[in-house]
Amino acid sequence: MQLEWLVFLGWACLAASVAGLLYLVFSAYAVRILLGQPRHSGAATPITILKPLRGADVGLYENLRSFCRQTYAPFQVVFGVADADDPAVPVVRRLIAEFPALDLVLVTGGSARAPNRKVANLMNMLPAARHGQLAISDSDMRVTPDYLATLAPLLSTPDVGLVTCLYRGVPAGGDFWSRVACLHINHGFFPEAAVGEMLDAGDGAFGATLAMSRATLDAIGGFAAIADQLADDHALGAAVRHIGRRVALAPMIIDNIVFEPGLGALFLHELRWSRTVRMVAPAGYAGSVITHPVALAVLAILIHPSAWSFYGLIVAILTRLGTVWLNGRALALGRTPIYLILLRDGLSFAVFIASFFARNVAWRDRRYRIGTGGRLTLDGDSSV
Repeated sequence: MQLEWLVFLGWACLAASVAGLLYLVFSAYAVRILLGQPRHSGAATPITILKPLRGADVGLYENLRSFCRQTYAPFQVVFGVADADDPAVPVVRRLIAEFPALDLVLVTGGSARAPNRKVANLMNMLPAARHGQLAISDSDMRVTPDYLATLAPLLSTPDVGLVTCLYRGVPAGGDFWSRVACLHINHGFFPEAAVGEMLDAGDGAFGATLAMSRATLDAIGGFAAIADQLADDHALGAAVRHIGRRVALAPMIIDNIVFEPGLGALFLHELRWSRTVRMVAPAGYAGSVITHPVALAVLAILIHPSAWSFYGLIVAILTRLGTVWLNGRALALGRTPIYLILLRDGLSFAVFIASFFARNVAWRDRRYRIGTGGRLTLDGDSSV
């Protein structure tokens, strides 16, 4: 009986691997379709960019400067920190001095409090925003000068309540683990988001860009409506859809400047991300096991070695290498060594398995517990 179960599990893993290979091929096609979308044109409307900050990330000056170099008018940039002593403050002051003709504002502190400190920061920054259209973007993003010009036409579309965009990972320097982290973004997250968009099944709203009108923000209850959500970008998109407005994906890709100092930091970062996705969409996350076809083929061999399982592993590796190459060309990325792809796949599967064993995450210098639907509380708080 035990042997029969091992045979069954081995074939199940192999079947899941084959399903994963079909997914990889389809996702590569979806990436190319997504990147071929045309850009729209339209009248300029005043926009305020909100940049919540905490700490001086690697490349922060270049990241923030890219938002100041927009070929668009009029626009404002509001930078916000919770503490006047934050290391990001000198970087912002340098930009204010460098661009005296621009409307750049620094907000420090404020009375708003929330479990999600990024959202609390946004609540404190909002009164400084002078324009009716808002574009929120994380501090590790870097954009081209036509960023706002690409967003603006979609913001003025009647049924659109939120505009978001995808991003590719760019390592901050030649750091090894930063390169590994970028592989997950470029060959894991990005193709999955492209498939969701193509099938109209994605519910994406990404911290790379969350652009909306003040009227829409007020209609969903303001930033307070997402103050206890770890996945604040996802929650903002869900809130907009709840009031009957559409989330539009802008036809551009921006750069996520990634720095990971070591394996431990990378693993914890991705574990937080994975646990958040699992709590927000448990069924879909469990089904995403097929996005690990190489690992599944290895499991098939370990559980029940057979000629078919070895053939399956060879096909899985070749297909994975092929789709990485296709996606890399589509995203204008350099070549990736084979060993790095296989290392990345093994690490991704380890993170996937580990994400099922706890509901706590480390974020910045705090530990949180994720409740149903992604609700966030400080670890030890009995309110969850």
